Amino acid sequence: MPVGSLLLVVAILGLVAIALVGIATWRDPRRLIRAEFLRERLAAGFTAREATIDGIRWCWVERAAAAAVAPTLLMVHGYTGGKENWYRLCARLGPRYRVVLPDLPGWGDSERSADTDYGFAAQAARVAAFIDHIGGPVVLVGHSMGGGIAALAAARYPGRVSALVLLDAAGVEFAENAFGLEVLDGGNPFAVADGASLERYLGTVFHDVRARPPLPWPGSWAYIAWRRREAAFEQAVLERIGRSDERFLPWQEAGDIRQPTLLVWGAHDRVIDPGAMELYAQRIPHARRHLLTESGHMTLMEQPGEVADAIAALLGPDGT
Repeated sequence: MPVGSLLLVVAILGLVAIALVGIATWRDPRRLIRAEFLRERLAAGFTAREATIDGIRWCWVERAAAAAVAPTLLMVHGYTGGKENWYRLCARLGPRYRVVLPDLPGWGDSERSADTDYGFAAQAARVAAFIDHIGGPVVLVGHSMGGGIAALAAARYPGRVSALVLLDAAGVEFAENAFGLEVLDGGNPFAVADGASLERYLGTVFHDVRARPPLPWPGSWAYIAWRRREAAFEQAVLERIGRSDERFLPWQEAGDIRQPTLLVWGAHDRVIDPGAMELYAQRIPHARRHLLTESGHMTLMEQPGEVADAIAALLGPDGT
């Protein structure tokens, strides 16, 4: 075959391959996001794991500690979040701890089932079962919705939790703000359906624009398409954690928390008002409090070094 004809065939095959990748990504926009998550996971030194626990398929990543006797940090992500949200913080923690980052059931790569309760109480019970699987007790770290779940798990399953860290935790009746009023009115302030709502979402959760994750095209397109498909599920979860009779359950039961506890909040949190830290402290009077002056709701990504230092101070030099 002449060289010119061979090059033409190669070019055509290349265009076909690009078209097939494009079609596959259109059908499942998260393919592109997963590819980026894989790159981040490998760069952060985490290993992917999967197991079925009490009939539910969990997906998580973990990284071993430098010492076999180091404590395990189990980090529980927030609403619309995932295990990847923790990578910046884990980079600051270094090899001092074994770190386990799951996608909660219903979220990310873990199993989702129709007509299943993904509220605070149900997820706290699932987290307790997950701890039994990975080996506890653990230092339980929760952000936002994950903070409410972590608080409830620490209160209800104390033998599984050696220490507790709550970052901008949900599950408490905080001072009225635009976010809370929209939730009570039946909306989803975190909804993403187009470029404008994506900008609104990022502007709500991040105070420092420099801390936002980069989303160049076509990543932004894939993220918007994926979140648009998630809208019904997000609304169903928000109905449980934001509008049902269990929306304040973590705070109501926080008085049963006896473990060493750290409360971390962003001073510019537009989701859960910073005054909520003091409300949690009323229920957990022994808790340490740390207000981050340069953060909004995403403290774990906006000031990861300061959060890592606060966790290390709570656990002490021997991690206990």
